[in-house]
Amino acid sequence: MAESEESHVDKEIRSSVSSCEAYFEKVQSRKNLPKSLQDTLNSAFAGIPVSSFPQVPGGRVIEIPAETSVSEAVKILSDSKILSAPVINKDHETSLDWKERYSGIIDYSSIILWVLESAELAAIALSATSATAAGVGAGAVGALGVAALGVTGPVAAAGLAAAAVGAAVAGGVAADRGIGKDAPTAADSLGKDFYQVILQEEPFRSTTVGTILKSFRYAPFLPVSTESSMLSVLLLLSKYRLRNVPVIKPGEPDIKNYITQSAVVHGLEGCKGRDWFDHISALPISDLGLPFMSPSEVISIDSEELILEAFKRMRDHNIGGLPVVEGANKKVIGNISMRDIRYLLLQPEVFSNFRQLTVKTFAAKIATAGEKYGSASLAITCRPDSTLGSVINSLASRSVHRVYVADGDEDELYGVITLRDVISCFVSEPPNYFENCLGFSVKEVLNR
Repeated sequence: MAESEESHVDKEIRSSVSSCEAYFEKVQSRKNLPKSLQDTLNSAFAGIPVSSFPQVPGGRVIEIPAETSVSEAVKILSDSKILSAPVINKDHETSLDWKERYSGIIDYSSIILWVLESAELAAIALSATSATAAGVGAGAVGALGVAALGVTGPVAAAGLAAAAVGAAVAGGVAADRGIGKDAPTAADSLGKDFYQVILQEEPFRSTTVGTILKSFRYAPFLPVSTESSMLSVLLLLSKYRLRNVPVIKPGEPDIKNYITQSAVVHGLEGCKGRDWFDHISALPISDLGLPFMSPSEVISIDSEELILEAFKRMRDHNIGGLPVVEGANKKVIGNISMRDIRYLLLQPEVFSNFRQLTVKTFAAKIATAGEKYGSASLAITCRPDSTLGSVINSLASRSVHRVYVADGDEDELYGVITLRDVISCFVSEPPNYFENCLGFSVKEVLNR
């Protein structure tokens, strides 16, 4: 990797870690719990061993080899009914060192980032027929497309270099179709051929899970030991924004468990009757500083905007979901999340015209798809005076990742409470905790 690329990656990591620390400091100052109660909560979680946490359904953690193609990875995640999976390094499959054995975690968030980059590049390449016929070389067309999109490191790392994009044109994928020069027109006119290019044609077909992980440093593999406490898990899921924490046993290669934010909140829901839980869950969310973002800070999407814009907005702001709103007062009417990319990838006829698909139409299609895709488009809401316990109940019973705070008779968007926010309400980080308890620095692992 060139020095400039390394410095760019280092800068991104430092920015990410700084953002995590700033978020957690903000949470600690706003929730304003008495020190005695916070100490009680920390002690409670420090006394719960990770080994006592319920196992994943089926008792076996699904792992995906780094050499797996993107399309096959989507199928594995869908068939297994999971949103993410650890990625195993085949070159170090027998290693007992997790830092060598695992290269990261693949999830729908990483895949949508890759799909958006690939789709834009493919559209540029496929719209270049007339330019190629006019004497512009395929490689030049690819280079122009990359430059026009402002695409940098991730695309090159994903094997979508200018020459490769040009090769897609030279290969005749868009030959004799009279495609317009702009990318959206190209994608819309190609129909299912566009979907075919993304997942079935070179160079996209050869893109592997391992390549995506190198391109989009979205979900690092940061495990805890079976001998660790749940305090370690909660801190990783809250302060450091991890969506899941693998559990390993020292000296053994396989992952023993896989703890997600959702599973932890389900676990908290089961703590009813314990004094420490009943005390904090009875507090109004406003007493804990929730929601942690002001209404103006919440990123939303209007129902009449394009679904592509919704996914781009999530990509640009590094968030997992958006409230769907209507009107000047931003009435909350729905929810769109990164995991909804399953619907686009598994339904080619929808994906083929995704550049024309509005958020409202997309949500309606999910709503009529039945249990296969769930009810992800529904917005679960609470009020500014709701209790933390009621929010936890909504998150756990509805298996959602966020609850929107709606105010007034018109359900005006007031804020959002995520799984991470809820977990953060319960814990604070003791000084030098990870170095003392895990034997390594979280920042060190994030810098891998």
